[in-house]
Amino acid sequence: MSSLEMNKIGAAVLTAGVIAMTAGFIAEQLFHKGHSTEHAYKIEVEGAGETQTASTAEAPSLEPVSPLLASADVASGQKLSKKCTACHSFENGGANKVGPNLWNVVMASRAGHDGFSYSGTLSDMSGETWDYESLNAFLASPKNFAPGTKMSFAGLKKVQDRADIIAFLRSHSDSPAPLPQ
Repeated sequence: MSSLEMNKIGAAVLTAGVIAMTAGFIAEQLFHKGHSTEHAYKIEVEGAGETQTASTAEAPSLEPVSPLLASADVASGQKLSKKCTACHSFENGGANKVGPNLWNVVMASRAGHDGFSYSGTLSDMSGETWDYESLNAFLASPKNFAPGTKMSFAGLKKVQDRADIIAFLRSHSDSPAPLPQ
């Protein structure tokens, strides 16, 4: 390549850079809005004749799973549990993985599986029990149920899917917990 061709290539690269910088500068001047002093958008919600912000509005309630458990499909729960096997084992005496072994988890103490290091939030719940509705809430949204949990699972949105998984978990026990009345 000749020196003249190298100069042409260099000039083209420099010209493109100058054009890009100029376009960026002009765009910044035209569209720069400045920074807001408040880092949130207030959404007005009408309720009971008064206006309140969305942050004070009540969170939607979770549909209970207990009425669905008697007719829940264990086979469907087993299929749904395939996504859990990357982090959990379900066998009696199975090893902990990224998450604890889930054998006999229904009606067991939260953060009670020996040999597993739970996140602080779940450790603080260690005196409580994994009853059907707490499992329902956890499976719906682990991050909402136990903020700061290490579990990265987004949750199951359908209550029937949660009922099927809970029925599957209930079946993985030496003596399955009684169904709610």
